[in-house]
Amino acid sequence: MATDTPRTDRGTLDKAADENFPVAPFFLPRAWRDDLMAIYGFARLVDDIGDGDLAPGGADARHLGVPASAADDRLAMLDAFETDLRRVFDGTPAHPLLLNLQPTVRRRDLTPEPFLGLIAANRQDQQVTRYETYDDLLAYCELSANPVGRLVLAVTGTSTPERIRRSDAVCTALQIVEHLQDVAEDLGRDRVYLPAEDMKRFHVTETDLKAAHAGASLRALVAFEAQRACQLLNEGAPLVGSVTGRLRLLLAGFVAGGRAAVHAISAVRYDVLPGPPRPGKLRLLREVGVTLRGEG
Repeated sequence: MATDTPRTDRGTLDKAADENFPVAPFFLPRAWRDDLMAIYGFARLVDDIGDGDLAPGGADARHLGVPASAADDRLAMLDAFETDLRRVFDGTPAHPLLLNLQPTVRRRDLTPEPFLGLIAANRQDQQVTRYETYDDLLAYCELSANPVGRLVLAVTGTSTPERIRRSDAVCTALQIVEHLQDVAEDLGRDRVYLPAEDMKRFHVTETDLKAAHAGASLRALVAFEAQRACQLLNEGAPLVGSVTGRLRLLLAGFVAGGRAAVHAISAVRYDVLPGPPRPGKLRLLREVGVTLRGEG
């Protein structure tokens, strides 16, 4: 049984409801749900550190031993978080969410590498704010997204090289779709995840990203990147059919979440600037059915 998470950290875990995909749905065995939520807590917190979205009051900095004067220094916070993460594997961590993660790591024999990848991605966000090529963006997704799918396979005891390859495709697609949904929000953080070479090809400038609505060129670019994400989802979809039972339904939810999000982007004719297009529950359920039947 995972340790109880203190009330002060419930806000981090509560963000699971806002994701494009199910994090730890009710139909999974309790042990899986506990472990997946523990991993989600880690992943969400490291993203919040990297985005500067920590809860006010400085509790996270205090847990990590970071002085109040450095609590807004994201690189310092990430360094301290990595130090505490390493204690998960060889000692006793100080942060409640990492303390909650420790039983999962031991029970599932998890390694540090996927967790370190997620931290490295957030460090990269502090130092790299533009990506020249699509391959550069894929390399970023290798750190920022793919470790999550690998951890899901590890928790459920279903890792194989082929499943990892398919999972990486799905996770990268989900990351790209999230970037498309959040073009305006990311620009507000001085980050652009649309590859520069693609922006040049479609005659899109950063000034275009600041508008209230997307012009024709930006819509065409978003449609192009959305199609790339669809191709990755299709490449990864056979992962669903490679497993059985409740895990099959969970993985179908991941693929369906990406497909439903792409549909939401398409439904607004690729005008993502007014706000993130989000799929409705009916569309998500429809996509789950399609994915389970292998029709996607």
